[in-house]
Amino acid sequence: MPTSFRGLPPVVWTIFAGTIVNRLGYLVTPFLVFFLAARGVTGTDTSYVLGALGAGNLIGPAVGGILADRIGRRPTMLIGLIGAAAAQGALFLAPGVWTMAAASLLISTAGSTVSPAAYALLADAVDSERRQRAYALFGWGVNIGTAVAGVLGGYLAAHGYWLLFAVDAGSMLLYAVVVATRLKEPARAKTPKPNDGQTDEQTNEQKDGKKSGKKDGKKAGIGYGVILRDRLTLLLLPLFGIQLFVYSLTEVALPLAVRDSGLSPAVYGAMAAVNAVLVVALQPFVTARLAKLPQLVVQSAGSALIAVGVALTGLADGIVGYTVSVVVWSLGEVVVAGIAAGVVANLAPAHARGRYQGAFSWTWGVARFAALTVGVAAYTTLGPGVLWWTALVVGSAASAATLILAPRVHRRTAHELVA
Repeated sequence: MPTSFRGLPPVVWTIFAGTIVNRLGYLVTPFLVFFLAARGVTGTDTSYVLGALGAGNLIGPAVGGILADRIGRRPTMLIGLIGAAAAQGALFLAPGVWTMAAASLLISTAGSTVSPAAYALLADAVDSERRQRAYALFGWGVNIGTAVAGVLGGYLAAHGYWLLFAVDAGSMLLYAVVVATRLKEPARAKTPKPNDGQTDEQTNEQKDGKKSGKKDGKKAGIGYGVILRDRLTLLLLPLFGIQLFVYSLTEVALPLAVRDSGLSPAVYGAMAAVNAVLVVALQPFVTARLAKLPQLVVQSAGSALIAVGVALTGLADGIVGYTVSVVVWSLGEVVVAGIAAGVVANLAPAHARGRYQGAFSWTWGVARFAALTVGVAAYTTLGPGVLWWTALVVGSAASAATLILAPRVHRRTAHELVA
């Protein structure tokens, strides 16, 4: 095992293993369009189902973050996993478009409640210096499982769509068993009293939301108010969102570009394989090399690399060109692995880690939804060139702005390390 992941506690490895199992069964969503077509659902009706699926990814993280702080990490993960597994069965048995849309909404809502709780549990288990490595390991598990699922899904779909639903639901239930039997609920952090035992310097930090003084002492446990009063986090999340939007174009606009170049879907499949191989092979070793460098500096550099790689898609007109662009943004993906989630976790008060990770996961959901809607609309109406240039400009600008905020983030997290 690469040195970057050595020394992490058992809870991190348990979540890593459960994540691989869960992602091995990530089969229904990638093949949903084909399943709907087999059921006679096409055209506008398909957009209703896919829209419901996207909407759930905006609802679930917000709910999951609150539940993780209110009822606990393990109960939230179990609710999400069991609920999503049940919704898989409901979707397969749904008799019409609207029942399919309702089941799709439940699948994505329940499924996306798991991540904030899992991220919060990882933050509870490790100190701030090791959180980026823990989140990188989590992301590595996602990529390992997803890479295998891509191959497995094609095989199962050819033998019957019911197999996709059975394996997907089964993997969620198996992960739920792992959560129930192998994970322990951490001790609940207490909501801090206003200005309790803090220095003047710490009180100044409260203006950025770390503990937020008398006002937050009264309201820290109510919803997402603790984040809305955290000015530094409110500056960082949109920047992360822009970077995630640019990255999400690799899943949304790249297939359109490959198609418009007159290449077959197999070429896009090959590009996805190149990305999976690079990420799975390189991430542990790159994480080890970069772990001791300032994390937001690394995040900015990696995000700029992703923006350049995505923009290079606009110059590609054949397999070689697309391969070069995929290699560039894949290297950027390897560089930034786990950093954004780790930074958010380090900024969060212990009693609000679930909600901070919920806000981060919600930002991720908004970025993907924007790529599916705004990104595709820009590609089809304004032209591919506009989209690729926009990705380069906004991605580079967000990376530069993140770099500017790095000193403020360092000052905030330095207090945590001293404590």
